[in-house]
Amino acid sequence: MISAIADSITRQVENVTDTVSETFFEPVIRLGVTGLARAGKTVFITSLVANLLDRGRMQGLAASSRIEAAFLQPQPDDTVPRFAFEEHLAALTGPAPHWPSSTRAVSELRISLRVKPSGLLAGFQGARVVHIDIVDYPGEWLLDLGLMGKSYGEWSAEVFERIAPREEAAEFLKAAQAADGAAALDEPSAQALAAAFTGYLTAARDAGYYDCSPGRFLLPGEMAGSPVLTFAPLRPAAGAGRRSLLREMERRFEAYKSRVVAPFFRDHFSKIDRQVVLLDALGAIHKGPAALEDMRRAMGDILGAFKPGQNAFLSRLFMGKRVEKILFAATKADHLHHTEHAKLTAIVEAMVRAASDRAGFAGADTRALALASLRATVEDTLAHDGRDLPCVRGTLLSTGRRAAFYAGELPSDPSKLLAPARAGAQAWLDADYQIMEFAPSVLELKPGDGPPHIRLDRAAEFLLGDKL
Repeated sequence: MISAIADSITRQVENVTDTVSETFFEPVIRLGVTGLARAGKTVFITSLVANLLDRGRMQGLAASSRIEAAFLQPQPDDTVPRFAFEEHLAALTGPAPHWPSSTRAVSELRISLRVKPSGLLAGFQGARVVHIDIVDYPGEWLLDLGLMGKSYGEWSAEVFERIAPREEAAEFLKAAQAADGAAALDEPSAQALAAAFTGYLTAARDAGYYDCSPGRFLLPGEMAGSPVLTFAPLRPAAGAGRRSLLREMERRFEAYKSRVVAPFFRDHFSKIDRQVVLLDALGAIHKGPAALEDMRRAMGDILGAFKPGQNAFLSRLFMGKRVEKILFAATKADHLHHTEHAKLTAIVEAMVRAASDRAGFAGADTRALALASLRATVEDTLAHDGRDLPCVRGTLLSTGRRAAFYAGELPSDPSKLLAPARAGAQAWLDADYQIMEFAPSVLELKPGDGPPHIRLDRAAEFLLGDKL
């Protein structure tokens, strides 16, 4: 308790100090970037930074014309690895472009902008420097926020209900059914149960599910094999005493929340002003109603952690400081013809709205957007069965061959997808949505131009524009 009070006082002092410093000196925008599985966080950050350094394609960022210079600086936290911007940019823009490796741990990058003032006093003021600190972390860790308001019993019940129909969970469910929660703790048995649960999470992630939490089970790092990662959900057991398997699993679950989840968000997340959540909505639609509903629930868990109120974990953690804006961005918009982009945005907006209502969320400004961090296709129109199909053309990731692709027509009404997904439909009744993986194209960039994108400038305007 004393430690918690001291931490709270320290955070309040830090917040006041930051506010005063940013008011009278150089303001700092702290931008958190995360994403659900295969959403393209690394590409988003790389392209965003590259397009802030060379702003020829950033017309949607209103302050772009007033930015005199942009430059990279060492990140302020010496204990956090630097985001490998140069390495990732070389992968995307080199003579043999390829997608960079995915995020495995937290990293950070600072880009500083020298911005000319606007308004009546612009002629009397010099340019000011605005720092943008980008914090990159795995999406699996963000989903852990949903654990903070749940007891072990509630979490276990939810997990069993959610995974019951999944074939990837069969082996773990069998092991959990055979486990006796009231029996005395046997460490080898606990480790075997946790290993079976980890195996399920890994298989579920590979199968395209988005609710793969606890996230550190998939990215354990130096914690691999520790008791804090050696637990699994169990059903209630009558007569389970203090030294029983069930009570030890419960204790380790609470330790995971207090010693893994809370410190991460205290140390890396508590100073974030703006948040981007990237999601591969097209991939979920392609996989079917169950995957889309799974994504909607994951977004509900994310927003549930941000909701205000006395019992909200982030409200207690931030002590008055909270994320001001949250952007939910559907990536890979370049897989669709531009005539379908508004429909994709509407689907994500409906998912965010439903998740917001479910979580009782209020306070921050949320927005949905369809974008492509790096455009890998060009648009085309092909004649097929007497009609013109709006297509995209690019280099296939699997074969390296150029091909035109028609993904299908999204519904104008998002409920045509969300309603059957909520109802547990096994397949779309009247449509078949396809997806193709494209490799990045060989680029020839003019001086002053960053990599080609779709609506990355609008994302930057929402997230950063008011501060610039």
